[in-house]
Amino acid sequence: YIGCYVDNTRRRALRGVSFFDYKKMTVFRCQDNCAERGYLYAGLEFGAECYCGHKIQAPNASELECNMECKGERSNLCGGANRLSVYRLELAQESARRYGSAIFRGCFHRPENLSMALPVSQRMLNMSVDKCVDFCTEKEYPLSALAGTSCLCGFPTSLFTLHEREDEQLCAQKCPGEEFESCGSPEYLLVYQTQVQDNRCMDRRFLPTRAKQLVALASFPGAGNTWARHLIELATGFYTGSYYFDGSLYNKGFKGERDHWRSGRTICIKTHESGQKEIESFDSAILLIRNPYKALMAEFNRKYGGHIGFASHAHWKGKEWPEFVANYAPWWATHTLDWLRYGRKVLVVHFEDLKRDLFVQLQRMVGLLGITACQDRLLCVEGQKDGNFKRSGLRKLEYDPYTPQMREVIGGYIRTVDTALKLRNLSGVPDDYYPR
Repeated sequence: YIGCYVDNTRRRALRGVSFFDYKKMTVFRCQDNCAERGYLYAGLEFGAECYCGHKIQAPNASELECNMECKGERSNLCGGANRLSVYRLELAQESARRYGSAIFRGCFHRPENLSMALPVSQRMLNMSVDKCVDFCTEKEYPLSALAGTSCLCGFPTSLFTLHEREDEQLCAQKCPGEEFESCGSPEYLLVYQTQVQDNRCMDRRFLPTRAKQLVALASFPGAGNTWARHLIELATGFYTGSYYFDGSLYNKGFKGERDHWRSGRTICIKTHESGQKEIESFDSAILLIRNPYKALMAEFNRKYGGHIGFASHAHWKGKEWPEFVANYAPWWATHTLDWLRYGRKVLVVHFEDLKRDLFVQLQRMVGLLGITACQDRLLCVEGQKDGNFKRSGLRKLEYDPYTPQMREVIGGYIRTVDTALKLRNLSGVPDDYYPR
């Protein structure tokens, strides 16, 4: 907590995302939502309003003026009338910090061939993050790198991959033009991704000749199949297909969605099927597995709220959720077991590993598809990885929907899948599948 600040409806002290909840606002909820979006500050006002930002553009007020209790927890104060209770957030180093419309990528050592790695530069004696990001945006580059009083622009390439992050303290030299910001140094560059789209991986088409192999992209519902398709299309330049037809996905740009799954024009085919006959109709498969606690909640949200929407509070609290878990949890296990048993040439990819180490996992996936991955294209994918297929975190549940009985049953399924993977000399499920 850093203090009480003046706020103004015409000129906000914190100018990032904001949201309100006049019944259930808590300090943690506000902090969590701002941190998830990569902001440095979270501020609460009027007992129910949450504001996020990167800098506080307002003077301090007396602590006595932040005197309104939070609507969701009477034990804490959530600002006052035109007064913000402000917290500085401790962000995980790898979190994607936003700076206005730019995304923070990290602190990196100066690349060896600087003028080739970051070909456009401008000296700025009054340097700030805004100035450098604006300059590179205007020059139409997706990367903006601050090096003291130099602003550099470019693309992620093999000369500057953004894979080896340094400790942020090495980049912590203050900006000449903005005392609360860091501007890096000639040796250690602070890098932001601008809003400019990296078009090196955006072109997509159907296969020029009919595919000789049918490759499944198999997963339990809610395991991130749509996101994986987005990544594969960007990485290969070819459309993916589907065992089903989903008009909403076709409209979002998945042009292979309308093809019959056996057309041979798509690089792989999405499927949630798990029967022997369906599995044996594919020549090989990428099997995407996700933590069942997360996958079940994602599929429940999709079922009642669409691909990026949310189930309502009434659905979670009603009979729908326990019935859903009873029916779908066993399927989470049998889906993986069936693909391991009946699938030919199955590559197992854990959703969590794909999130954590996208470059390496995507290389494995593209390798199975029989395509040599161009490194610059994969680096481009890293910058475009989210697409439009991520639910916003604003509607996180405020409670754990799983009962102890549900957890006991799901824990048994996790152990069964873990054993089955290890019997095939594969690494078992990630540690975070087990509830702490």
